Amino acid sequence: MEEWSKEQWDAVVLSGEKAAFYLYTPMCGTCAVASKMMMVIEQLLPQLQVGKANINFIEQIAFDHKIESVPCLLVCEGGKVTEKVYAFQSVPYLYELLKN
Repeated sequence: MEEWSKEQWDAVVLSGEKAAFYLYTPMCGTCAVASKMMMVIEQLLPQLQVGKANINFIEQIAFDHKIESVPCLLVCEGGKVTEKVYAFQSVPYLYELLKN
């Protein structure tokens, strides 16, 4: 997964395409598991734009989207955020969420 800046995320949202933005912190154990899940999703859905960012460096996104905890997955489509996921649950769950 490529690290995205706020500007890159904004450009992806404005494109109108479906995309996922994974937000994490390096010291979060749950984030480590979520990172592995997202790497699998990236392989299963190569057409999906997937980025990640350490939330400590993009506070404005956390503020704008009222991020309550990490890991967090922001899903956008049609120029707006359509999902905010905190419970990643499983790879099949994420796959179903993101495949269309």
